[in-house]
Amino acid sequence: MNILFFGPNGSGKGTQGAIVQKKYHIPHVESGVIFRDNISRGTELGKKAKGYIDRGELVPDEITIPMILDRLKEPDCAEGWLLDGFPRNVNQARKLDEALKAAGLGLNYVIEIVLDRKLAKDRIMGRRLCVNDNNHPNNVFIEAIKPAEKGGKQVCRVCGGELKTRSDDQDETAIDKRHAIYYSTQDGTLAAVNYFKDQARKGKGELRIIELDGRPGVKEVSEELLKKLGIKE
Repeated sequence: MNILFFGPNGSGKGTQGAIVQKKYHIPHVESGVIFRDNISRGTELGKKAKGYIDRGELVPDEITIPMILDRLKEPDCAEGWLLDGFPRNVNQARKLDEALKAAGLGLNYVIEIVLDRKLAKDRIMGRRLCVNDNNHPNNVFIEAIKPAEKGGKQVCRVCGGELKTRSDDQDETAIDKRHAIYYSTQDGTLAAVNYFKDQARKGKGELRIIELDGRPGVKEVSEELLKKLGIKE
């Protein structure tokens, strides 16, 4: 089962991707991890990519896509994979689609978590981390996991521990920049999503598109996702 996963920062894409990965027993492949791995191992592609990164330039698709293909051809991907973080624009979508087909790695599903841009931003800025356990979910903008109150201040809803924020979660400029890329239907990530939707309409059922409403809680979204994938709990 070969899957592309899309969703804006703040949509819970990482959480839902992990659920699918466990259900299908396939690797969750992230483009950023592929870059770091190639650079740390000193592969030929990694050396080329590092040169661009060191100069503060974007790594060309001619380097990025072969890196991704190399990863998807590894033994642990033989039964399928879930690719996350790429493509980010329509040109990358077209080139990746062509490269996957040429390598005999056709897509089965494109999954998109649909979430309003303001709500996605609120969810990022509303995240609170428990000092006792980062796995205790707290978010001031999500009713189901709002922090508790004790002594006039917010505390972890699970254990009552102190809460803190990540600095990048409060950086509105950085969040807006990432979201501007994702939500653009002209040359951003949503344009890439629309490319695959168009390919699915033109195809013969080989590629299926799954759209998920990202507004409900994690449990509700995962239930909808697994149902649409035909996976029983």
